[in-house]
Amino acid sequence: MPEVKSAAPPATQRPWPVLAIMCIGFFMSLLDGSIVNVAIPTLIHNLGASYDQVLWIIDGYLLVFSVLLITTGRLGDVFGYRRLYVLGVVVFTVASALCGLAGSPSQLLAARLLQGLGGALLFPQVISAILTIFAPPLRGRAFGVFGAIVGFAPIVGPVLGGFLLAHLDWRWIFFINVPIGIIAAVLALTVAPPMRPYRRHRLDLAGVALATAGLSGIVFGLIEGERYGWGTVTGPVSIPSVIVAGVALLAAFLIRQRRRREEALMPPALFGARNFAVGNGVGFVFQLGMIGITFVLVLYLQTVRGYSALETGLVLLPNAVLTAAGSAYAGRLSDAFGGKYILMTGMTLLAAGLLALAALAGPGSGAWSLLPGLTIIGLASGATFAPLQQATMDGVDPRLAGAASGVSGTIRQVGGVLGTAVLGALLSARLSSTLRGAAEERAGRLPENLRAQFIESSTVAAHHYSAPTLPGGLDPATTSLYERVSADAFAAGFVGAMQTTLVACAVVLVAAALLCFLFKTGPVQNRQAETARRD
Repeated sequence: MPEVKSAAPPATQRPWPVLAIMCIGFFMSLLDGSIVNVAIPTLIHNLGASYDQVLWIIDGYLLVFSVLLITTGRLGDVFGYRRLYVLGVVVFTVASALCGLAGSPSQLLAARLLQGLGGALLFPQVISAILTIFAPPLRGRAFGVFGAIVGFAPIVGPVLGGFLLAHLDWRWIFFINVPIGIIAAVLALTVAPPMRPYRRHRLDLAGVALATAGLSGIVFGLIEGERYGWGTVTGPVSIPSVIVAGVALLAAFLIRQRRRREEALMPPALFGARNFAVGNGVGFVFQLGMIGITFVLVLYLQTVRGYSALETGLVLLPNAVLTAAGSAYAGRLSDAFGGKYILMTGMTLLAAGLLALAALAGPGSGAWSLLPGLTIIGLASGATFAPLQQATMDGVDPRLAGAASGVSGTIRQVGGVLGTAVLGALLSARLSSTLRGAAEERAGRLPENLRAQFIESSTVAAHHYSAPTLPGGLDPATTSLYERVSADAFAAGFVGAMQTTLVACAVVLVAAALLCFLFKTGPVQNRQAETARRD
């Protein structure tokens, strides 16, 4: 099979089958990022894991995945995109088998870290492949497929995980990846061309060390900050000091990149393309606001409405279907008109959908009352992923495709991690206030000797996103009354906090939409629009 040169016109006559094959591994890695969330109680019970250990089993994957994207994206430029994709699929598949065979929490954590490495290896290669095998007039549609998977996989994860846990052992949430990974690797080797950039690049090992260490400090601090109260981790090490050290190392990395120029891990020439620089800024702010949608909704459905993880996934599934369908169509519109205005429209509609959710969600609201907001969000999400990716990559030298995809993926991952930390802190702080107010309003329904304790325990419970703990020694009638009042107060308090958080996310998304005015509609997009009109 002839080798594809990135600087030349697309050489393969079958770009869509190649993209479909690469999306198999991409979908598998995204799915596994969310499927484990539903297994937390099972892992605690069956594997003897503590709550903190399970959180690390989840967060460890995200940490490794996030900090390696810049490196693995550049590795694709050095060794070829198909080769790195297949290596990533193999590593991920082997790690999945080890996860399923794990006999202790530490073994499962080690295997999950290896999964994160596999996911980081394969992820940037999908974007690089799109830039390599698709002509510019078709890239919007290709990124539409990419966006459909980005929106669909995280919602399917809890549904599939809930089904597997209900009918099979927890180990099957990992074993299911093994046949999928084998098929993906074999098909990639037989169908996909050995995509490689026009000229070879050398790997900046010192840059790898600085980028990995710097991003590790920042991402670790953001992920673990709330758990340690944004204070001391151990001895003189604190969350602020870890983040500051990470920022300093990342600054040293950026200085080194300016000196390395052509052989930089993150070539400065990338940010010489205006749309790439603007797209990464938009992507960071977008991810900061977007991450709050699922985060807050899942908490609302499970803690307030009492839905199981499987039921929660099923409620959100139509939203994911609309995102997938909308993403494919938005990709075609982006090919015709450029991604800028499609993206602005999508982000504005997302903000409107969040405001609709904030207005319609109540302490006793069911899934149907959320439907208008979720419908708007689903359609709007489909109009964001593909146009954002296309607008960001517009004008990037295809020889730097791996570096570009790694950098953009990293920036969005850090935006998502920061968004989770900030929105989690906002929700928790707001919940402490709203839940105390709701408890004070309802304390009069309890016996006088329980009222002060109820108010105080409600404030403490806000930090755990749960109703206040039931005191001991109560008779059955008082116990039942206390439970009803607690549930009522928690529901009212959480809805008030959720509304504030959703409005904050909407404001962030509007800011991201306004940043889109900085995109430049250049010759590339004009040619795409003209080609689409001729077609």
